[in-house]
Amino acid sequence: MTQAPATQPTIGTLGELKAAGHVLKPLRTEIRDNLLAKLRAGEDPWPGLHGLEDTVIPQLERALIAGHDIVLLGERGQGKTRLLRTMVGLLDEWTPVIEGSELGEHPLEPITVASQRRAAELGDALPVTWRHRSERYSEKLATPDTSVADLIGDVDPMKVAEGRSLGDPETIHFGLIPRSHRGIVAINELPDLAERIQVAMLNVMEERDIQIRGYVLRLPLDVLVLASANPEDYTNRGRIITPLKDRFGAEIRTHYPLELEAEMAVIRQESELVAQVPEYLLEILARFTRNLRESSAVDQRSGVSARFSIAGAETIAAAALHRATLQGEEQPVARVVDLQTAVDVLGGKIEFETGEEGREGEILTHLLRTATAETCRTRLRGLDFGLLVAAIETGQMITTGEQVAAIDFLTGLPALGESELYDDVCERLDAHNDGERASAIELALEGLYLARRIGKDSDGSEVVYG
Repeated sequence: MTQAPATQPTIGTLGELKAAGHVLKPLRTEIRDNLLAKLRAGEDPWPGLHGLEDTVIPQLERALIAGHDIVLLGERGQGKTRLLRTMVGLLDEWTPVIEGSELGEHPLEPITVASQRRAAELGDALPVTWRHRSERYSEKLATPDTSVADLIGDVDPMKVAEGRSLGDPETIHFGLIPRSHRGIVAINELPDLAERIQVAMLNVMEERDIQIRGYVLRLPLDVLVLASANPEDYTNRGRIITPLKDRFGAEIRTHYPLELEAEMAVIRQESELVAQVPEYLLEILARFTRNLRESSAVDQRSGVSARFSIAGAETIAAAALHRATLQGEEQPVARVVDLQTAVDVLGGKIEFETGEEGREGEILTHLLRTATAETCRTRLRGLDFGLLVAAIETGQMITTGEQVAAIDFLTGLPALGESELYDDVCERLDAHNDGERASAIELALEGLYLARRIGKDSDGSEVVYG
């Protein structure tokens, strides 16, 4: 969410607002106008979203232009929540509200009894304050214990105790949706809402009134309702009831990135790395994730979240920093040997098909090796490793490992005479310092092993190519 800037409009009363020529726009009109203005100016209304440009985004833009409430359907980790939160950028930066109003009503259109009374009494002296667009977005994670009071509202016993009658609309404590008046309310994992709670949303979304404990309160709410759901939830935990689905104007299916580069862009953008992770290791993680999504051994109904590869990048960066700290390295750089540390801790993020019990580690290791081999072929194609293979075949061994320093690894490499193979590998992989060079050459060695040109032995702490 963007932070409210330090400056805001100085208009402080309804009279000043009228004099400034302010025009009230319905919420959907405001969003439509701002979206079209960004598109005309060539601006990207959806910063930070990768791989959805030609599929999901056009559908979403058409739904917003049409003024529809929207539900996003997709497996976990497809960026649904990020997409919802990005819509804040389509609101006006500042909007006027009646100062002190419970629902943030526009000064030109008060909708509650209390605000209408104040507007009638004060006229043009009605005090106005300004709300930043970041305050006009509300989000609720649907849980089975969510109540009607949370979303719609309930009678406030304290107000009744003050002497108001139960039928007085001012006794109502409003829930999240009415409080999002003139803004966006997003409900994550909508099928997790109990069906009776979903029923309570029907009038809010269609008739724009609210019903609380038998009282019908006519409020012309101006709110855009967004929701996300995992399609698998319809059978696992719950479902979106048919009348509620009918009230969403647009149902949009999201998906994982279709292109490798988009997958890598998500990792780069979302991961918080404590050490340098070379691009080719990010590519391996991206390919690894995509291989998992295509594997028949993995439950694809559950999906393989983008968080898997993000957590993988963060894990191998942590392994590099751990090694650098223990070995006294100044520049921690992740290496191929660190990839196994990610496999060791991330297996719990994957749902395997029934019948694969006991083979989880074997499946993950196989798919990681496949991803590594694909990356080696792509990145190192055309280089001649004959001299290195020949040196290893004569009995020379190369030792690496999670706690083997980069300089020790480099020192242990076979001498190749006047060959510039090591330099060629490092140039191809943009490696310059010791850590980067060790990482690059280690990738080449792993590629040779996966191509069955050299051998490899591991005892857990050390890896020996020979």
